[in-house]
Amino acid sequence: MDAEIGYLTPGRTRRRSIARTIFAGSIGNTVEWFDWTIYTVFAIYFSNQFFPSQDTTVALLATFSVFAIGFFMRPLGGWLIGTFSDRHGRRSALTLSILLMAVPSLVIALLPTYSQIGVFAPILLVLARMTQGLSVGGEYGAATTFLTESAPAKRRGFYGSFLFLSIALGLLIASGIAWVLTNNLNRTQMELFGWRIPFLIGGLASLIGLWLRRNVDETQAYKDMANKGEIPKRSLRWIWRHHRPAVLRLIGTSVLPAFSFYLFVSYLPIYAIQRGGATPEVAFRASTVSIAIFMCALPFFGRFSDRFGRKPQLIAFACAYLFFLYPVVNSVGSGFWSVLLVECFGLLAYGLYASIAPAMMAELFNTEVRAVGIGAFYNVVIALLGGTTPYLMAWLQSINLESWFLVYVCAGAAISLYSFIEMPETRGKTLD
Repeated sequence: MDAEIGYLTPGRTRRRSIARTIFAGSIGNTVEWFDWTIYTVFAIYFSNQFFPSQDTTVALLATFSVFAIGFFMRPLGGWLIGTFSDRHGRRSALTLSILLMAVPSLVIALLPTYSQIGVFAPILLVLARMTQGLSVGGEYGAATTFLTESAPAKRRGFYGSFLFLSIALGLLIASGIAWVLTNNLNRTQMELFGWRIPFLIGGLASLIGLWLRRNVDETQAYKDMANKGEIPKRSLRWIWRHHRPAVLRLIGTSVLPAFSFYLFVSYLPIYAIQRGGATPEVAFRASTVSIAIFMCALPFFGRFSDRFGRKPQLIAFACAYLFFLYPVVNSVGSGFWSVLLVECFGLLAYGLYASIAPAMMAELFNTEVRAVGIGAFYNVVIALLGGTTPYLMAWLQSINLESWFLVYVCAGAAISLYSFIEMPETRGKTLD
């Protein structure tokens, strides 16, 4: 019996260690994307308090412009925190990124309004949001390197799948809290204090994530590099000069993904309402269910890539969008199942990519520039393409040409498909 216990204990310890690693690497994404999302979800309730105007639309647009500013801080965050990660370690970068999200969330939760402190209210809101943009941009590269460097080579796709799973979980929690608050507080209560509650929850949850991350081990890949001596400083120009094929491959493979998630989470429900005749309740219920299905599918897609390779999934993802996106989206109707099936097509196809994106990106770069290489260049693509998506969609809708956005996405699918076909298979590659 003792021998049995002694035999089983290392296995339990290892499983516990794996769970702790995945949880520590993922929890920050859940909290950060919760904090990032609640700004847009609750903007309608606090916009007039920071940007007072007789026209509520003007106040709301001003509030969303702050969102855009935060979005375009992401490349800077990817560069700064990525460089910090490559110089001082993955654990330190994870701690920094979640701290940069926790403090601004608490600041926004407690921030006096324009009527109380005047112009300082919107200024502080902008600064808080810019800091959160730095955090989100840095979190992606830091969490990607931590999860993939912590994984055994044969399970890197599975480990990496929890990155986007945690992002989807953050969105679901934000949606759930919005539902609870709006069903229990009236409009006046939401404007007075209700909108502050999710920011307070997010800030406190970030502090818990901060504590968890401070107690995880540094990755072995980083330890091995650090043990060799002084870690060299590498600029983005140096990375471009010495890792140009990897950078170009990262950019090409990120074009379609920059659209995909925003297309089906943000755009499709509105498209179903305006073009398909669905009610808002039906459209958003289908969207919520599809995100839950997408989230559950990711670990299975990650395992699949560990067994059969990265390229088959990536090529299938791009082909699905290139050949079927336009007719599938335009087939959306007013019923729940019609909207759900279209949502599932888009998100599950995207899941083929999202589940293995961290592993694929980590396998492009070596340890000394992995975090900054991923964080900086990926976030540039996301800012330029994903960040402009809401404005482009709104403009096309205003001139009744919203279907042309689908053509735009299909062009992105062609670019990424070419990149996926040309890239080498990296399943099982040893990270150097």
